[in-house]
Amino acid sequence: MSETFSQLGSQEDECKSILPPDSAIGSNGSRRFFSTCVPCERAAGTSFVTCPTCQGNGKIPLELEKQLVALIPYGDQRLKPRHTKLFVFLAVLICLVTSSLIIFFLFPRSIAVQPAGLNSSTVAFDKADVLLNLTNILNISNSNYYPIIVTQLTIEVLHLSLVVGHVSDSLLLHINPLANKQIFYAVANKIWDENTYKICTWLKIKVHHVLLHIQGTLTYTYLSHSEQLVFQNYEYVDCRGNTSVPH
Repeated sequence: MSETFSQLGSQEDECKSILPPDSAIGSNGSRRFFSTCVPCERAAGTSFVTCPTCQGNGKIPLELEKQLVALIPYGDQRLKPRHTKLFVFLAVLICLVTSSLIIFFLFPRSIAVQPAGLNSSTVAFDKADVLLNLTNILNISNSNYYPIIVTQLTIEVLHLSLVVGHVSDSLLLHINPLANKQIFYAVANKIWDENTYKICTWLKIKVHHVLLHIQGTLTYTYLSHSEQLVFQNYEYVDCRGNTSVPH
């Protein structure tokens, strides 16, 4: 009987807390406060988890884990994660570099349209009219880092400020990034000027050239956006006979 009472007494002594209720001391000597105390008679059959405020050395009951309130000092290192400034700087730097690259590659650049001159021509005469069929070359340069699609080409040919020829073609020409392509277009012209007819038919005249003013509009799309580009050119065409002289 004496041994039994001595064992019970020793267990009661172990359950007695030296610290005041609702408090504990961490490994660094700082005092930690909890919102409740755990009865000694329940401690033997309760599972424990690591206390977040005792530098990993303290224990709290598992069943009261979501009920206890932990007080962490303001100067605790866990409130000051390492390399925070470095991570923020890298995130900002990555965002700036990504934005700059997107702007650089998607920024719209100019589309160059350069008439390359006459490719071939055929001439016919009808009473006092000159029937002049032209085939011209058009160079298109894409300076962007994305492809473009040429959808339409409209051409007007003027002689002495009068429209003598007109053509409008629907196209589907793909031009790759930083690439060049050529377009061949044909225009049928009818010149009904008497003086021009004499220049083209009289044998006494050694030079049989007429000046034509070519005006065109090129329609193209890129990145779901459509734009038009206007160009013009002047050409001297031999109207005496059929020619095919590439420029």
